[in-house]
Amino acid sequence: MVLEPLTAAHVDGLWEAAQGADPSWAHLRFGPFCSKQAFSEIVAELMGRKGQPFWAVCPREAGAPQGWLSYCDIYQADQAMEIGQIWFSPALQRTRAATEAIYLLLDHAFGDLGYRRLVWRCSANNIASLNAAKRFGFQAEGRWRAGVLIKGEVRDVAWHAILDEEWPARRTAFEAWLDPANFDSAARAFRPLERAT
Repeated sequence: MVLEPLTAAHVDGLWEAAQGADPSWAHLRFGPFCSKQAFSEIVAELMGRKGQPFWAVCPREAGAPQGWLSYCDIYQADQAMEIGQIWFSPALQRTRAATEAIYLLLDHAFGDLGYRRLVWRCSANNIASLNAAKRFGFQAEGRWRAGVLIKGEVRDVAWHAILDEEWPARRTAFEAWLDPANFDSAARAFRPLERAT
């Protein structure tokens, strides 16, 4: 799996991955899209955000990008930031590549950039994201009531975080889970990530 800085060159592959995927946009402020032009404009807007780097998620076996994710709400003085604005196509969701993408951003933030706090924030009614946060090892920190307005709906916001002192154990768990020996010929993991050591 490869993470590539998001560019216009990814639009065709991402647009194809977005076809028939309307429910995947339910918890984002944008999408689904009625045209490739509208989709391209959002990708251009994301690419142009200052202080919020985006990456296209490119599973090797797919041969094309299948989603994106970013660092956001970056507070360098506090050594804290969020992994957010995640869109994974249905083909990418719940795959080894999706987990590896999250692992790579976490490891880069803690290991290379020296951050001490990584946040996972989602709508409190986004069950898939809540489950992902738990699976990845983020600790729940509570919620902001009526914290956001998304597509005309007021939603609570659930907050989670991993701290730098927690990362070594989580990194070991991620790496054990991602080990090719943990997967059968149909790409199914033998052990869940929560139990990997």
